[in-house]
Amino acid sequence: MCHVIVTCRSMLWTLLSIVVAFAELIAFMSAEWLIGKAKPSNSEDVDNRTGGSQEPYRPTLGIYGRCTRISHMQLSRQDTLCGPYAENFNEIASGFWQATAIFLAMGIMILCAVAFVSVFTMCVQSIMKKSIFNVCGLLQGIAGLFLILGLILYPAGWGCQKAISYCGPYASAYKLGDCSLGWAFYTAIGGTILTFICAVFSAQAEIATSSDKVQEEIEEGKNLICLL
Repeated sequence: MCHVIVTCRSMLWTLLSIVVAFAELIAFMSAEWLIGKAKPSNSEDVDNRTGGSQEPYRPTLGIYGRCTRISHMQLSRQDTLCGPYAENFNEIASGFWQATAIFLAMGIMILCAVAFVSVFTMCVQSIMKKSIFNVCGLLQGIAGLFLILGLILYPAGWGCQKAISYCGPYASAYKLGDCSLGWAFYTAIGGTILTFICAVFSAQAEIATSSDKVQEEIEEGKNLICLL
């Protein structure tokens, strides 16, 4: 018989697991890893409402994508175009970024699988006599290691030609040049930290769902057990 067990610690672990997976996925897909040096607007680009020139635009570069501003030949306006600059894996700008993409993708796949499984831990707490919380916590720890490897390798690719075109000639491995780090990089770091927090907190979720109070509720014949 399935017993639905909900505790504060198990629910918090589940929510954090889902948040971490989505945060890492969004960061990986974003083009906001590097913010390039400012490019001044053309003298012809004038804001019709204010009569002043537009502010300089800073293009962004991701692991496999980019955002840049394109000017229309016959219209006095500019549009921001975002999309992948690499049509396939081999066209990613740097070998280090290719390795980053592999490690991040592996970590994110594990995190997404754990996030999916975590939803069902309210009803199923063990499989083959192994605690699902402990297994998921171990997987989150492994995912965190993959994420760390990817984040360490990523700055090594700042010396590639693609990054130099955005960050200027002074850009090199682990040196930003004229670029600055975007929100996606910081999100990936924050998600990695939370991944290890989830891995540790999974033990607390397992303890909460197997406590004496839970066992007493089960012995009383309750199928829905909610504990603070």
